[in-house]
Amino acid sequence: MQWNLRMVAAQHGVWKASDLRRMLAEQGLVISAGKMSNLWSGKPISIRLDDLDVICGVLGCSPADLLLPDELEPAQAPEPAQRRAAASPRPTRRTGRRTPPPV
Repeated sequence: MQWNLRMVAAQHGVWKASDLRRMLAEQGLVISAGKMSNLWSGKPISIRLDDLDVICGVLGCSPADLLLPDELEPAQAPEPAQRRAAASPRPTRRTGRRTPPPV
């Protein structure tokens, strides 16, 4: 996934992270300067759905505008069987050992 916050913000006339941070605070979402910097210029590892909802409300957009799928060439896209085989093994309940995924 690609994080598209700066582009969406620019489309809505917000050019600075500090301006967006102030707008979010006005809506009750107080974000630290470090987290705002990561949201603005980086690719966040995670984001709370409640936070995403406030960001979308402030910018007048949807999560689909902020989270864009990575573009894959058709030849690069794995076949469904390959995706299942590439999935991580699931742990068992009793022993914690990993078992292979169902085929």
